[in-house]
Amino acid sequence: MHELQRLRADHAPALLAFERENRAYFAASVPDRGDDYFTHFNTRHAALLAEQAAGTCHFHVLVSTGPDDRGEILGRFNLVDVADRSAELGYRVAEKATGRGLATATIRHLCTLATEEYGLTTLRATTTLDNPASQAVLTRTGFAPTGEEPVLDGRPGLTYVRDLSNASAAWPH
Repeated sequence: MHELQRLRADHAPALLAFERENRAYFAASVPDRGDDYFTHFNTRHAALLAEQAAGTCHFHVLVSTGPDDRGEILGRFNLVDVADRSAELGYRVAEKATGRGLATATIRHLCTLATEEYGLTTLRATTTLDNPASQAVLTRTGFAPTGEEPVLDGRPGLTYVRDLSNASAAWPH
């Protein structure tokens, strides 16, 4: 079982473990966070919580909640740069949790939250061209390519957009 939770201060140890355990896996498809991220993790975590409190970002973690689970983080799902009823979606899922539909189900749920809780009408997302799994998830969750091709840490990318007027989707628990 799993639950999408709004980021809190007490998530810090599990979030740091998630990032460390999956660093090499993430670096294969998204720009690496760099050593400084890990060195100053607690400061960065506090800054994220301050941004969230200010309403400029909405950070979430997907937490395992089964009877034998220890509150392990399976993924991060963030809405950043909130302005004019729009935000940028960013997400990453632990290597051991991929291929189970968690990213697709969680993004569908996050689209509903974005509309109902945060009042957003549009989401944008960017992925590298060498990340077909992310492209598939975005397509399955109603995002469409915009034709924009940004460069992400020296790698070619593709930008997607999602109109949230049809965001109501069932969230499987």
